Amino acid sequence: MTHARDTRSIASRVFLVLLAAAVVVGALVAVFLVVDAQRATHAEAERVTAATAATLASSPLVIDALASEEPGEATRVLEPYALEVIADAGLDFVTIMTPDGTRLTHPDLDQIGGDYLGTIPDAPRTLTEVFTGTLGPSVRTIVPVVASGGELLGWVSSGVTIESISETLIRRLPLSIGITLGLVALGALGAWIARRFTRGIAGDLPPGKVRDAVSSYESLRTLGDALRAQTHEHGNRMHTAVALLELGRTDEAIEILTATSRQSQSLVDQVTARQAGDPAVGALLLGKASQARERGIDWRVRIDPDTPASPLSPVDSVAVLGNLIDNAMDAAAAGTERWVEVVLRPSTGGGIILEVSDGGDGIPSELRQRVFAHGYSTKPAGAQGRGVGLALVEAVVVGAGGSVELTAHPTTFTVVLPPARGRRTP
Repeated sequence: MTHARDTRSIASRVFLVLLAAAVVVGALVAVFLVVDAQRATHAEAERVTAATAATLASSPLVIDALASEEPGEATRVLEPYALEVIADAGLDFVTIMTPDGTRLTHPDLDQIGGDYLGTIPDAPRTLTEVFTGTLGPSVRTIVPVVASGGELLGWVSSGVTIESISETLIRRLPLSIGITLGLVALGALGAWIARRFTRGIAGDLPPGKVRDAVSSYESLRTLGDALRAQTHEHGNRMHTAVALLELGRTDEAIEILTATSRQSQSLVDQVTARQAGDPAVGALLLGKASQARERGIDWRVRIDPDTPASPLSPVDSVAVLGNLIDNAMDAAAAGTERWVEVVLRPSTGGGIILEVSDGGDGIPSELRQRVFAHGYSTKPAGAQGRGVGLALVEAVVVGAGGSVELTAHPTTFTVVLPPARGRRTP
């Protein structure tokens, strides 16, 4: 099972992630729709019972019957009327009663003459509640019947049982289920389209192979930029030296030519002094030195000669170091303290510690911390940017069993790598 997961293509993983997201969203929508339908159904029951009870309480027929008739005669007049209202309004009961709560009407004739089961307000006012009566739990509203002179003549209560509310809710469920299935189907379609799009770009490569491809591209880009800067700087110095020679200013021409050698020799000495050094990393550092000078950045490198061999491949080493240096140069170039420092030294466990610091405040360390934590880059993607830089650094380092930490004052990326394979920890 582990091997299957490791070799699953990036396109398949994208499909599964998006499909899972669609299912989760669909489930959440389904829960929301059911809860909302339940709330709406209950609110509708309260509205209908309140409106019906208020209408009946203001009906001249009800007022006259309660004011002038004996209880038996009032029942004979009001019971057919109440049953008709129940049928027309879709209610479960309408109970008209005397001021003390004696029933004059009820869907169950045996309940007429009994006491109303529910809350009767102490003063004439409307009250809606959920109460368990003779028909079971129900949403009911009780409204006072008041004579023109303000005298309380009786009460009207109308209600809908919870069972009826549940039946109404069940009738609405197919719509909610249909909406949910539609959302899941759209999500599955989107996941399938994303899978085809991803496969068109990455083929059937698993995530590790895609990362290796990106790492290779980033390494080539980084070395290319460094070599371009070095070539450009050397070209400028050569043109200047030739011009000075033509003017007869030989000493100045020699000084310019030897200055380049002196500036590079210190770095060359440090690179070659490291017995386990990587030529690609050395070339990168030499190229970045030229790039720093081209951008007016103070370039500092300290390489401990005892630094062991890296567990990373040359491609990954260049990708990690190059992206961290690029990030530091971008910040230094936009800041007030224009310097970048690279440190390579051994760790206590026999591995490598790589530190890249800068004095720039153009990209604050707090912003870079947020960016790094979410796997983005401080530069946009495209021809002028590197949209995957810091995310690639983290993926490569963590994949090799190492760690990356970002600290401030000054802003410093610290990469800790384990010993290379086959190397024993002292």
